Amino acid sequence: THRLLGPLIMAAVLFGLYTFTFNYSGTLVDGLATLFATMGDMVDRSLPDGPLKSMIISGAIDGVGGVLGFVPIIMFMFFGIAVLEDSGYLARVAFMMDRIFHFFGLHGSSVMPFIISGGIAGGCAVPGVMATRTLRSPKERMATMLTVPFMNCGAKLPVLTLIIGAFFSTHQARYMFLATLASWVIALLAAKILRLTVLRGESTPFVMELPPYRFPTIRGLVIHTWERTWQYIKKAGTVILGISILLWAMMTYPGLPQDQLAGFAAERAQLLAASPPQVVAAMKKGSDDPAALRLAAAIRKIDARQAMAGLRNSAAGRIGVALESVSHFAGFDWRTNIALVGGFAAKEVIISTLGTAYSLGDVTTDKTTSLRQRLAADPHWNPVVALSVLTFIMFYAPCFVTIVCIAREAGSWKWAFFSMGFNTLFAFTLSVAIYQIGMLLGLGG
Repeated sequence: THRLLGPLIMAAVLFGLYTFTFNYSGTLVDGLATLFATMGDMVDRSLPDGPLKSMIISGAIDGVGGVLGFVPIIMFMFFGIAVLEDSGYLARVAFMMDRIFHFFGLHGSSVMPFIISGGIAGGCAVPGVMATRTLRSPKERMATMLTVPFMNCGAKLPVLTLIIGAFFSTHQARYMFLATLASWVIALLAAKILRLTVLRGESTPFVMELPPYRFPTIRGLVIHTWERTWQYIKKAGTVILGISILLWAMMTYPGLPQDQLAGFAAERAQLLAASPPQVVAAMKKGSDDPAALRLAAAIRKIDARQAMAGLRNSAAGRIGVALESVSHFAGFDWRTNIALVGGFAAKEVIISTLGTAYSLGDVTTDKTTSLRQRLAADPHWNPVVALSVLTFIMFYAPCFVTIVCIAREAGSWKWAFFSMGFNTLFAFTLSVAIYQIGMLLGLGG
């Protein structure tokens, strides 16, 4: 709680937490990615082409598998947070942050809702919103309630990890630390804006009793880590699975009209007819003959263009394309738009939707093993786009459950809708600024 050393120690603790998480979870994450890729290959070989095969591979395995693939990161992160909680350190963080919060028009007790919502990553905005009940000032409580969703909750962690791993892999812990720092800075700035405009009023004093330091028990750490990790796994296997399959259907139907399907079929037939019969036969047998490999690559290009056309013509694709007229200012393409719309339901859905979109409409001819590799290989994506998307995901509208919770706690849907609009506009403004400045400086290469 020292005025000068306290914040430095807190920064070192946070950086150590992220270093521990990424250094020790990487092997397990890669192993799970390989496992789900193998499962997809097995289903691909076992089932005939059709909607069922597409739903299992693109909807379930690529969708839910992408979310479950980050379980090791979530588990290590929760373990580190449990150590900080059980030792009594987090209470001292709250005490230390009171002076800063007071400057931004918040109460010292607002720190705990921020931490619960993911201020040290891995929390949830729903209990964070409910924790604002301890605040006596209605305006301080409302300002806290509207800004805690800016924290990096457990649902955002896999998405941040995915994008950071794809484009900033050499310094993952550093970028994760900066993302956490950015969430605090933006949340406090947003709170200051709210307290100077729609929620004007005086701040109230803060009094807190600090618990003593204590050594965490192994049993307590294991229980806390497993309970939170299991909640994440259970959500992926139930809510996320259902939403993933629904979004798969929206990204699959109504499909291409018959004339376009016939056009792609004619291209394949023309290509095969123009090739020597022995080369066609060698390709069908999976031969490594150079001519057969070139023919197979040409066929895959046609398949990829057909898949992309089908995805664009789907219900979700049409929504994504319609939003692109605005979203292109922030560097979002139509497939990213689909994922971001899905994220309104739950932030974990962003990964499953991106996995499904890049599985259904893979523009590359190489079969990459993970969504991280697909994003890194996609010509549209670059570090500037990645940073813009990352920023938007961190700060745009809360998930649906949090919106309902805000409406219930505030006693009015007015504030819930205000949260959706304010957060999304705020996030989009930041993303546009990042993308436009980054491209202007030539950092998109």
